[in-house]
Amino acid sequence: MESSMKTSKEAVGRPDTSEFAEVSKRPRRNVNMVAGTIGHFVEWYDWYIYGLLAAVFSSQIFPGDSPFASLVAALLTYAVGFVVRPLSGVIISPLADRFGRRRILTLSISGMAVGALIIGLTPSFATIGYAAPILFLVARVLQGISAGSEAQSAIAFMVEHAPANRRGLFGSFSNTASGLATLAATGAAAMVTSAFAPADLAAWGWRIPFIAGGILGVVGLILRSRAEETPEFEATALVDQKSAAARLMDLLREHPKALLQAAALSAPAVAYYTWATFLPTYAKLTTGRDLASTLTGNVIGLALLVVIVPICGALSDRLGRRKIFPIVGAIGMIVLFYPLLLLLNQPGFGVYVLVSASGWVVLGIWQAVYPTIQAELFPASVRVSGIGFAHQIVIAVFGGTAPLIAAAFVGAGQPMLVAVYMIVVVALCLVVYFTLPETGSRTGRATVALADAEVIEGEQLLVAPSHATHEAKRSR
Repeated sequence: MESSMKTSKEAVGRPDTSEFAEVSKRPRRNVNMVAGTIGHFVEWYDWYIYGLLAAVFSSQIFPGDSPFASLVAALLTYAVGFVVRPLSGVIISPLADRFGRRRILTLSISGMAVGALIIGLTPSFATIGYAAPILFLVARVLQGISAGSEAQSAIAFMVEHAPANRRGLFGSFSNTASGLATLAATGAAAMVTSAFAPADLAAWGWRIPFIAGGILGVVGLILRSRAEETPEFEATALVDQKSAAARLMDLLREHPKALLQAAALSAPAVAYYTWATFLPTYAKLTTGRDLASTLTGNVIGLALLVVIVPICGALSDRLGRRKIFPIVGAIGMIVLFYPLLLLLNQPGFGVYVLVSASGWVVLGIWQAVYPTIQAELFPASVRVSGIGFAHQIVIAVFGGTAPLIAAAFVGAGQPMLVAVYMIVVVALCLVVYFTLPETGSRTGRATVALADAEVIEGEQLLVAPSHATHEAKRSR
């Protein structure tokens, strides 16, 4: 890729960014942002609802000597989806760089919806025996493949469609959508646990949120099929037509530092998944709180998250990315997590809401800006591959195992080790954050990455025919 980049620079010389701007200012249809945001919402709603309701359906689907053993089996199956995610991220992400972001996003939401419907419609273990946990395993594999190709493709899609001076805001929409998805999934879990008697909830009530997620997936599929490809992909595809495998090799050879930085940007997911999918269960196991009330408390905290994320994203367009996300967000997590879990030992619904909301505030600061920074670290030709390779491996290692490790700490009688574990991971990330470049800018930049000669050359190729036609008309 290095040689192709040099060739691009030689061909372009000093790029005429005014010509690039002419193309990049073409009208942006709202359906692109809606498709990216709503599709992302559906993806993560289906992903989170499993972890939230695992304590309810585990005894129905996974046989065990005790409810705790069934819960562990359900969480192990949940973790399988995370194991598949990095494989999908490595294999499918280069396809998004080669064939387009929109195609992969359309396929990913299809797989997630099918997985949700399988989970929602699978009969209990008492009815079909071991076929029940096997079907759940198949569903989680499908969802793992879909999620493994979703996040990075959606980030690139949103940021590349954004105006140059609003990339922080538009990039934050992906995590605003995932926050809304977590909020909706938590709200759905709270509603069914409150509305149904325990027997009805365990028998069939838990299935409703999964079936609803599958139906929402069809809506997202329709929207994504009507969206447009991003201008930067169209431009770079004219210049760089390397195979998906060649792009992956270029990524590993030429962008190792950016990969490490992107991985560190994603690693606080250990805290996000603990807060999103295990905190209600943690509170139930350690303090005896009612699951329905803890889920309701999480809804209140998540409402803060979905407000904070776009606000911080917009601020990053004015103040810079690095100031808001890595330093403030990471330090907030390190300082607050341990005392928050200690505070959870105090009784009362208000205490739980305070703990949940405080955690979501610092997580929101982290979530707001990291997608845009990741997109700006890589050129368009390997952008999805770069984000996907780093993000999905880290999510598999830290995110997917977070509820399981937290449950193991609680089961061993050391619940505060949950906080220690999260703090150690985030502290290691903080060290890497000091190496990040300032990728944000108050002025309009020609490309998403700080310098992307291939995109500029491709845009000039797109502009050239229209200029030639215009000159021909003038000469007549």
